[in-house]
Amino acid sequence: MNTSEFLSLLKQHQNKSLLFEYTEGKFVGANYHITEIKNIMVDSVDCGAGTDFWKETIVQLWESPKEKDKKEFMSAYKALGILNKVDGIKPMVRDAEIKFEYSNSDFHTAQLFVNDYAMDEQSLVLKLSVEKTDCKAKETCGVVDTSAEVVTEASNGCTPGGGCC
Repeated sequence: MNTSEFLSLLKQHQNKSLLFEYTEGKFVGANYHITEIKNIMVDSVDCGAGTDFWKETIVQLWESPKEKDKKEFMSAYKALGILNKVDGIKPMVRDAEIKFEYSNSDFHTAQLFVNDYAMDEQSLVLKLSVEKTDCKAKETCGVVDTSAEVVTEASNGCTPGGGCC
């Protein structure tokens, strides 16, 4: 989901509570605050010497320990107001992918992407997921993808002085 799509979704459902499911069946607490919006520019070189550049919007979510008993979630209207205020100070890149940075005592700090969303009469739920790391230079490095989960090196793969990895 890009930033523009997220803002549009909030605008269309301003009357709903905004919830974040950070892993299946586990939700960011109702005591969350939006504490930072980051405009990130990634300028990278992969292990095969390939270059890439992209932008991301990172929204940081933080659970206030002083409000741990809070039951009412932030509304999409309030979240949209925060994002619009930030956009007036530091404009967000509308076509940048939006991610959510979050952690708690049981979940490591991660930047999560929006995998899906669901809604009912009262709530808009963003279903977040962790992206797995991957070799972007498989072809250059001779890496064969034998399945969605297992990646092995080919015999002519990455070796010291071989130009990759």
